[in-house]
Amino acid sequence: WEENFGCKLGSHGKRVGNLKKCTGLEKIGRDSSYEQEGKVQFVIDAVYSMAHALHNMHKEHCPGYVGLCARMSNIDGKELLHNIRSVNFNGSAGTPVIFNENGDAPGRYDIFQYQSTNRSTTEYKIIGHWTDQLHLNMNEMHWTTGDSSIPASVCSVPCKPGERKKTVKGVPCCWHCERCEGYHYQVDEFSCELCPYDQRPNENRTTCQPIPIIKLEWHSPWAVVPVFISMLGIIGTTFVIVTFVKYNDTPIVRASGRELSYVLLTGIFLCYAITFLMIAAPDTAVCSFRRIFLGLGMCFSYAALLTKTNRIHRIFEQGKKSVTAPKFISPASQLVITFSLISFQLLGVLIWFAVDPPHIIVDYGEQRTPDPQNARGVLKCDISDLSLICSLGYSILLMVTCTVYAIKTRGVPETFNEAKPIGFTMYTTCIIWLAFIPIFFGTAQSAERMYIQTTTLTISMSLSASVSLGMLYLPKVYIIIFHPEQNVQKRKRSFKAVVTAATMSTENTETYPNLTISDRIQYI
Repeated sequence: WEENFGCKLGSHGKRVGNLKKCTGLEKIGRDSSYEQEGKVQFVIDAVYSMAHALHNMHKEHCPGYVGLCARMSNIDGKELLHNIRSVNFNGSAGTPVIFNENGDAPGRYDIFQYQSTNRSTTEYKIIGHWTDQLHLNMNEMHWTTGDSSIPASVCSVPCKPGERKKTVKGVPCCWHCERCEGYHYQVDEFSCELCPYDQRPNENRTTCQPIPIIKLEWHSPWAVVPVFISMLGIIGTTFVIVTFVKYNDTPIVRASGRELSYVLLTGIFLCYAITFLMIAAPDTAVCSFRRIFLGLGMCFSYAALLTKTNRIHRIFEQGKKSVTAPKFISPASQLVITFSLISFQLLGVLIWFAVDPPHIIVDYGEQRTPDPQNARGVLKCDISDLSLICSLGYSILLMVTCTVYAIKTRGVPETFNEAKPIGFTMYTTCIIWLAFIPIFFGTAQSAERMYIQTTTLTISMSLSASVSLGMLYLPKVYIIIFHPEQNVQKRKRSFKAVVTAATMSTENTETYPNLTISDRIQYI
């Protein structure tokens, strides 16, 4: 006291200098720069709370009695606590001292805001207070945005639809919003779940909806091109068939082997027609016809060509040994051999039907894109890539075998047979199917798989049919229609003469390499 007010309290002790005597009326904050600790008032109020509680108890239990009466000599602490919570007086700061039902003093706070002043400095400024309720002076509030409206004072804003709350550990009222990704949808405000395999989340990811189902449409560019090629092929094949039927008894038609020619034309026609089955909307009937005719057209074509090339090979191989004709070279025998080869294809299809009856499926995995909004289910026949290869595998085997025989008979004079046109047909066909395999299987992971594979398969079959039609039949049709003078009976040769001519022609190739086929025949 003496130090802060610069005065002397009494005669005790030795003081340096002439200090005035303290009067006891000195006041902190007025007569001294001393700043009282802010929490001292609470200590004072706590002492007074205890004093008021004891005073009230004494008035209640010891009225008019000086000192403690017998009733207060052994007081219960709970009763004292009850009296403390019941006090109500003005404290040292001039504010009422009271307690609520929980024993807590009422909150009294000054509300400050950190603001920039006109001097470009910042300071805390009182903008309101709290005494039982909030009192704010809105005009005194300043915000960095310049807007006078109160910003939202929250730890986390509400999540949008399709977003789940990821709570912050230790802070239950705060969270991060995480969007339900991929094919997940929002189940409740805290979790996401995966939609069923045949469904996808809606746009705001609050529920699941069925995935749209698509199929190859007739108006699609992937279908228009194959259909156009197929229609041209069918028209061309029909024209050749009509021409051959009309001129069925002419020498050029008879010389080409009418029976096998019609079988081959049937196969070419089926190769073109399968395009329409592959593009048609899948159902059980369409899937059944696909299985039957998918490899049947090629089987008809290459079984007939294999029978032809095998016959030519056997004739000229037999001619090197003897002058007797080999067995089974008559038209009837050729048809029996051809349809025996075709029967293996039909038998395989029947076994396929028995083991796995045809049905349609919806493939949701083929076009299950990363963006669910682009996901589609593909309606198609249940024909796997392995089943497709097995169905076409026998026809491809016939094609390869036919190509081998075409190579073996490549030296036979073209005057006597179709060996060379058949050879060129098979070489070109092999190239087409060698290009088909990497395209078909290389697009297995593509989102456009259904379109690319269907288009590739149908165009490959149409092109292979077109090669056979163009190389084996168009030259004959051209002679029949535009040069009928060449469609006349040639002088018949015996089997012995034909074989001798072929053998001598082959031998003279080395002796007289510059002779043409006609010169060699003339030489013979």
